[in-house]
Amino acid sequence: MLERLAGNDYYCFLDGFSGYFQIPIDPRDQEKTIFTCPYGTFAYRRMPFGLCNAPSTFQRCMLAIFHDMVEKTMEVFMDDFSVFGNFFENCLSRLDKMMQRCEDTRLCLNWEKSHFMVKEGIVLGHKISKNKIEVDKSKIDVITKLPHPTTVKGVRSFLGHAGFYRQFIKDFSKISRPMTHLLEKDTPFVFSEDCIQAFQTLKKKLMKAPILIAPNWTCLLNLCATQATLP
Repeated sequence: MLERLAGNDYYCFLDGFSGYFQIPIDPRDQEKTIFTCPYGTFAYRRMPFGLCNAPSTFQRCMLAIFHDMVEKTMEVFMDDFSVFGNFFENCLSRLDKMMQRCEDTRLCLNWEKSHFMVKEGIVLGHKISKNKIEVDKSKIDVITKLPHPTTVKGVRSFLGHAGFYRQFIKDFSKISRPMTHLLEKDTPFVFSEDCIQAFQTLKKKLMKAPILIAPNWTCLLNLCATQATLP
């Protein structure tokens, strides 16, 4: 998704308004959402947050609405919509078509969180622009200020956050190996010097994360592999 978005000159980033609540629940299924409070017993008529199938149901609805536009003129992940184009008029035309589809399906957008005809923007924790994919500096700043973990849960949390940007860190698995070893069953928790070094190395590499260049999918790509990279 990020590779398809990068490489365009203009973008429009739109946000859904109270996303889940725009999806009505079949009257026959509303009783499954019954809850009790001091004011009585109620059931949801619109899909609330917290239902186990809510995320996948919402994503399927969005893909069904924009089925002929996704990967061609726009991308959608949950309630985040990204329209792209190589020319101002081209992007504007695609935006108009997308907005018309929203109007036809009565899908509401949050204009306060939307950005129109911009050169770059944040998508799924990454900064995308013309031919570039970068990390979101605000998220990196939060990660790099974390103290070293003192529990297995803390190790898992840090590796999850850092691993989100693993494509920007060469040899991520090799560097994080001392820490991932702590996640193994029946392993005593000892945050050794090797773990501290791995922790600091990952943070430093995130602070100096390289800028990735989006591939040109119209070109022929040659892949080379050596015996060392084969299983």
